Amino acid sequence: MLQRIDVKLALLIYTYFPFGGQQRDFMRILREALSRGHQLDVYAFEWHGEVPEQVNFIQVPCRGWGRLSRYRCYTQFVQRALATASVDAALGFSKMPGLDIYFAADSCFAHKARTQRAAYYRYTPRYRHFMDYERAVFGPDSETHSLLLSPLQKAVYRRYYPASYERMHELPPGISPDRQLGGREPKRRQQFRQEFGLAADEILLLQVGSGFRVKGVDRALRAIASLPPELRRRVRYILAGQDRPRRYYRLARRLGLSRQLRVFSGREDIMRFFAGADLLLHPAYEESAGYVLLEAAVAGLPVLTTASCGYATYIDEAGAGEVCAEPFSQDELDGRLASMLENLNTAPWSENGLLFGQSPDLYKMPQRAMDIIENLVENKSTAKPSL
Repeated sequence: MLQRIDVKLALLIYTYFPFGGQQRDFMRILREALSRGHQLDVYAFEWHGEVPEQVNFIQVPCRGWGRLSRYRCYTQFVQRALATASVDAALGFSKMPGLDIYFAADSCFAHKARTQRAAYYRYTPRYRHFMDYERAVFGPDSETHSLLLSPLQKAVYRRYYPASYERMHELPPGISPDRQLGGREPKRRQQFRQEFGLAADEILLLQVGSGFRVKGVDRALRAIASLPPELRRRVRYILAGQDRPRRYYRLARRLGLSRQLRVFSGREDIMRFFAGADLLLHPAYEESAGYVLLEAAVAGLPVLTTASCGYATYIDEAGAGEVCAEPFSQDELDGRLASMLENLNTAPWSENGLLFGQSPDLYKMPQRAMDIIENLVENKSTAKPSL
């Protein structure tokens, strides 16, 4: 057990809202730091919801014509503020210059630019900005330490930035303990399905996550449309998350799925949706972690996802669902979805997920993150140079 030390941290996040994966990780670490008695300054453009009383919140007054100018303004403001703030470490939740520690909620930008964008993209201002900010964290001249969420994420960053490997620290998952259930409760399932008008023979597919494009909502809709007619008729699809759904309503209409799609903004009661659904569908293009995969699994909800999600390996190893291989194939997703729906009542995915949820290591990310941060701060204070 590490000896506790008093730490003053600056937490840097562009925008806080309750339902994003990055934001949830931010809040978990913030609350863990407060529970240890640390002082926190938080810098953000926007904060949606209540600010914890013990936090010193500084709203960054940046305006601009586009995101890049706002990000540069934010960086300049924070660097000026930190020059006189006497903090022990600056912990950033987005890549930027001047960080002591980066919490890697984002995937590797260099990898995305080379595998998901056309060649001309590498000549754009957007590419130059995000590459400069990523190199500020992972480049050979950086001293920033990074907290990584999965072995897949660590391997990708190491491929593009091998010199940063010694500054990488891998974290365990960080599911909130209230996601753990002892079993599937038929009464909760029945209540949910009555509330949302689901017939006894209908199958509910659930997808949860903000940023619908990256989460592969287009892939999910096409997979549903590919189902055999009788099976497709029985399927309902609920999408819950923060984003603009208009383009997906249009796609659903073109695919003949308008009747089956319902979209909700971020929900505080997502556990009710886990209880009422039959399968979590999460065919993301890329995701550093994917907490919703684990949250669904430990609630006994079978999962169908893609290998590009950092936590997909846990689903595969636990036998809590199925994982589409990389490179992605829409045909594979279509086939796996149809097969899983045909076998929901006989396959052991739900039982395996509930068993998997009994592992205490699934709930320790904030504690481990703060242990690492405290250790880095202590090393910094006893042995210059800085982090």
